[in-house]
Amino acid sequence: MDRTPRRPARRVLAAVLAVTAVLGAAAPGASAADRAAGTGPGAARVPLRVATYNIHAGAGEDNVFDLDRTAAAIRALGADVIGLQEVDVHWGARSGFADEARELAVRLRMRVFFAPIYDLPPATADGERRQYGVAVLSRYPVRDAQNHEITRLSTQTPDPVPAPAPGFAEVTVRVRGAAVHVYTTHLDYRTDPSVRRAQVDDMLAVLAEDAGPKVLLGDFNAEPGAPELARLWGPLADAAPDGGRTYPAAGPVRRIDLVTVSPEVSVTGARAWATTASDHRPVVADLLLRRPGR
Repeated sequence: MDRTPRRPARRVLAAVLAVTAVLGAAAPGASAADRAAGTGPGAARVPLRVATYNIHAGAGEDNVFDLDRTAAAIRALGADVIGLQEVDVHWGARSGFADEARELAVRLRMRVFFAPIYDLPPATADGERRQYGVAVLSRYPVRDAQNHEITRLSTQTPDPVPAPAPGFAEVTVRVRGAAVHVYTTHLDYRTDPSVRRAQVDDMLAVLAEDAGPKVLLGDFNAEPGAPELARLWGPLADAAPDGGRTYPAAGPVRRIDLVTVSPEVSVTGARAWATTASDHRPVVADLLLRRPGR
């Protein structure tokens, strides 16, 4: 869901934004156990654990802001790449004007790419610009990162109309010789499905321009069977159809946080993760990527 501040659109490519490598984080090397199990650099299939998590701007289901608790919940997932939604960067008092993307990356010793949906003037003359959006954390090298535009209905302007706006993140991650496109999204939360339907079309247009394995993570604000999500299924598959509901975190009744994968990606396991560090539960999935030439 989205309680925070939110253009018919064909896909518009936003500028490539900087990727922050935190504390010199390096890609994990293959262990002897990896090689013995056939999952090292010479293996035909490369394992990757991914997750999606709406972090509620660092507040738990109790609405208490605690970024250490958020970081601990993410760490417990053991994921190599995590798509985050509802990320504040100097946004406001609710999150202490923190740069949540960078601070989580530092705590978790991961690389981070932040893709703002909103980029507003500072709250004070000497403050930082106020930003809110999605982010991707990665243990592996990021070869490219882009903040794409999709249709949105802003929460920051009176009488908004659907129009292109940024906040659809894409990173290309290199995993032991295999490259994978990872996208993170946060779809419209309103009852009217028309904006989500347009967002699905926009996202598929972006994905169609990329070759190779793809993983789309996010808070879709709709369950997989919703009509507005129907065009996703075929180009992508739901990685956790039996993985459990995700919202609200304490007693979930809806499955709106999804890991989806292209046909080149195999899923070996996936499930929602029980935690109340946000008002959503994260979803974690174990994947296998085919190495080039295999």
